[in-house]
Amino acid sequence: MKNRILYTAKFLVLSFVFFACENQKAHEDAHEHGHEEEESYSVHLSQQQVDAIGFRVGAIPKRNMAGVVRASGTLEVPPQNEASVTNIIGAIVQEIKVIEGDEVKKGQTLAIIAHPDIIQLQSDYMNAYNQVGLLSKEYDRQKTLYENKVGSGQKYQTTEAALAIARAKVQAIQLQLKLMNIATAPIEKGKFQEKVRLTSPIDGFVQKVEANIGQFVQPQQELFEIVNTHHVHADLMVFEKDVHKVKEGQKVRFTTQSMPNRELIASIYSVSKTFEQDPKAVHVHAEIENKGGELIPGMYIKGEILLEAEEVLALPSSAMVQENNQFFIFKESNTNKNEFIPIEVVKVKEYNNWVAIQLIQDNGKGNFVLNSAYYLMAELKKAEAEHSH
Repeated sequence: MKNRILYTAKFLVLSFVFFACENQKAHEDAHEHGHEEEESYSVHLSQQQVDAIGFRVGAIPKRNMAGVVRASGTLEVPPQNEASVTNIIGAIVQEIKVIEGDEVKKGQTLAIIAHPDIIQLQSDYMNAYNQVGLLSKEYDRQKTLYENKVGSGQKYQTTEAALAIARAKVQAIQLQLKLMNIATAPIEKGKFQEKVRLTSPIDGFVQKVEANIGQFVQPQQELFEIVNTHHVHADLMVFEKDVHKVKEGQKVRFTTQSMPNRELIASIYSVSKTFEQDPKAVHVHAEIENKGGELIPGMYIKGEILLEAEEVLALPSSAMVQENNQFFIFKESNTNKNEFIPIEVVKVKEYNNWVAIQLIQDNGKGNFVLNSAYYLMAELKKAEAEHSH
């Protein structure tokens, strides 16, 4: 009887241990199975597919989705940041030191010119300078004679007038030489300068070169155009019906024809108080916040003036796809950049190829696909169909 009770007890203990082990194994299997299902609910692409489609990924941007005023215009620079380089005397171009697109500093040499008239002007200065010296001595002598009642007053006055005329001539030639970057001190010692340097009056970039070596250039003929593109700004035209909506401080987002996929942001700092007649519109000037060296004055721009400052999470329309009355975007996996996980969102509003969204469960951190969501959804459905078979 004792042996039978002992055997029964051992059997119950072994049964309990076996049951517990089976439960643990079932729990682990279920956990692994659930993990596999969770992992399977994503799209795995090859690098070749990613490259072929050209997926763009990044953080979800914030964007103003309020009312806007559409406007177009050009990129411009203020008049004080543009300069034309000319010469005040006819001369022959001997050297050109820059080409279009070169960055130059104020005072940097752009070209070297020469002509006999340049040497003659220096000779005229030296003669006038020496004449002032002679007349100064004669004036002092005549003044002394006149004060001692030895000389005539008429001769004293004539000498005084001649000295004033000679001094005025020296000053006039001196100013001409200064405009040509020729110092007068060496000339006064008999040292002439054969060549003249044409220099840049401002910092900037060479936009035009309109001279050739050996070319004779006329006085006031434009040879170079310098533009300081660091001060380029957006000059937009706003039509009469929308002028009352626009004010200083509002943001502008715009693109250029040469870079249609790069959005630029600017802030309005000036609204003109007068109308252009054709078309009837006012100029609105905005300072660009994310400008780059590739922005060139004269570029055509097209943009929107944002009437409110509130920004919301938004994506390009192509980054969202609708499936069974639900809206999805795709998030890049933290472990595999070629794996994308669908994330359900609420569509708040859509405007001008952008859609404002509200996240339901995701925290919005990490990288999200910014285009071609329809392709990812098609691949996801294809994978699910294959898995069901």
